[in-house]
Amino acid sequence: HPCWGTRMMDAEFVQLSLTPIVIGMLASIACALPGNFLLLRGQALVSDAISHVVLPGIIAAFLVTGTVTAWPMMIGAAAAAIVAVLMIETVKRLGKVESGAAMGVVFTTLFATGVLLLEQTDTSAVHLDVEHALYGNLESLVWFDATGWDSLTDAAALAGLPPQLGRLAIVTLGMIGFIALFWRPLVISTFDRVFAQAIGIRVTLVGFALVVATAVAAVAAFDAVGSIIVISMFICPPAAARLMTDRLGRQVAWSIVFAIMSAVLGYVLAGYGPGWFGAPHALSAAGTIAAVSGLILGLACLFGPRRMRSGQGAEAA
Repeated sequence: HPCWGTRMMDAEFVQLSLTPIVIGMLASIACALPGNFLLLRGQALVSDAISHVVLPGIIAAFLVTGTVTAWPMMIGAAAAAIVAVLMIETVKRLGKVESGAAMGVVFTTLFATGVLLLEQTDTSAVHLDVEHALYGNLESLVWFDATGWDSLTDAAALAGLPPQLGRLAIVTLGMIGFIALFWRPLVISTFDRVFAQAIGIRVTLVGFALVVATAVAAVAAFDAVGSIIVISMFICPPAAARLMTDRLGRQVAWSIVFAIMSAVLGYVLAGYGPGWFGAPHALSAAGTIAAVSGLILGLACLFGPRRMRSGQGAEAA
């Protein structure tokens, strides 16, 4: 019966696709929000550095606690970041090299250490292995207890939602609150550091808070998209948004739109696109989301209204 077939399709979508799409959207938004300020500060690759650093911290936290819950992962990532800072200072002083070279050595070394820990320890039982660390685990974050759209109002079914959904929802709301609360000091210190210091803004503390927010977003998105592909979520939507407007508020709004577009289109293309062309296997959802993010950025580079003026800096208002 046609109605029965429609209900079956709805149930399949809610159970298998709805939560991964929402989780991908939340991860993209949570990363894009701080990514706007990293981009304008010329620190976009800080997200790259953090994504490399958090991996060994997350693995070490799991080996110590035996769990992959949020707080041990956050603490492990923070500890890894502190170790990275100390190592960078040591390499700079002993090796007498510039900061960029020291960062490159330390971050690649720590990331390689994380990969070796994954290879040499039995973490695959909790979906913590090289494949999941690099490409994420978005496809498996399904809602097994769902039977259709009515499950959205069923308390028993809602209790079976993937825990990553609630975690990313909290982190995304936290990112929105952070940007709203610190909007003025973030904007002023981003565009005029000297003036910000002159009016009493603690520029170093604001910059540190931004890096911490970036680390929190990277750790929260780890389960969904891994520690490498998450870089595209930090950089591509804000960069594309920068090519659309000279107003910072509008840029942030554009970045959210592009983040949502890349997550939805990327997941749909990964899961259903190959079947449209007769291919037997789906694609990596996180990888396809990153590819769509890059495609959106490419289109913005070609057709964005501010593509010829992107080097002049956005207006603060």
